[in-house]
Amino acid sequence: MLDRLSSQLIALVVGLIGLNLVQAADLVLSPDEALAKARAGELTLIDIRTPPEWRETGVPVGAKRLDMTDPRFLDRLLELIKGDKSAPIALICRTGNRSGYVVQQLQRLGFSQIYDIPEGMAGSRAGPGWLRRGLPIEKQ
Repeated sequence: MLDRLSSQLIALVVGLIGLNLVQAADLVLSPDEALAKARAGELTLIDIRTPPEWRETGVPVGAKRLDMTDPRFLDRLLELIKGDKSAPIALICRTGNRSGYVVQQLQRLGFSQIYDIPEGMAGSRAGPGWLRRGLPIEKQ
């Protein structure tokens, strides 16, 4: 009986892990996908880096600038999306580390369509990034 219970528990855990991987994969966009969706009006693209970073590299065309270190970050984000936590949002940072973290935190707060761009602006293990892909930027 213990073996059967252990097998069922292992199957349940594996199933839940698989579910989380599918959900996580659904919430990731390449820079190209994010640009296309933003241009089509399907989501709000938000650059969460700091002002010095925006000045250094520019910002993705059409992206809103929202410094994640701003103590009013959450209030300003809610203003951008008119308080709708189900509004589709894509976050980008330099290499995907900060955006991934912020996506997780916002999901915990009830945001349901928040996407990560793990390549970031400069590239990461996920891919070459916005800049090396030659995607359009706005200089500040």
